[in-house]
Amino acid sequence: MTGLDLALSALLLAALLILAVIDWRTYRLPDAITLPLIPAGLAAAWLMGEPLWLHELGGALGYGALVILEKGYEQLRGRPGLGRGDAKLFAAGGTWCGAMALPTVLLVASVMAIIWILVQQLATGKQVQGDSMIAFGPFLGLGIAVAFIGQRLNLLAFAGL
Repeated sequence: MTGLDLALSALLLAALLILAVIDWRTYRLPDAITLPLIPAGLAAAWLMGEPLWLHELGGALGYGALVILEKGYEQLRGRPGLGRGDAKLFAAGGTWCGAMALPTVLLVASVMAIIWILVQQLATGKQVQGDSMIAFGPFLGLGIAVAFIGQRLNLLAFAGL
């Protein structure tokens, strides 16, 4: 890992940690932090000499995928189930990690959220209901962190990342 990798990783991880704490407490991901992460990811890709178009595509696909999921859920259930902040954070993950990493980010986030829910149910005895609120931002941030750090350390080469 180069000095540039360390600096970029520290910047990204700090922002993701701040967002996780805010979302955990308020169920909100503020635009003031999520939106600047999108161009920052493109700048990071450029600084690292990676194909910029893959990171631009990652941002667009990340945002679009979660907006489609959000709207589909709302049509199906008649109420919101995913906040737009999650889509913006996933877009940021796409610009930082690239389009090819989006499935990894979402898989890590989803599996960790499911594990958290199961542990909470076992610990408290309370069942998660269809209308239970769950802050997804912390899990999405974890997925982004795993993908970004994994790429920097060549730990995800088996996945083509």
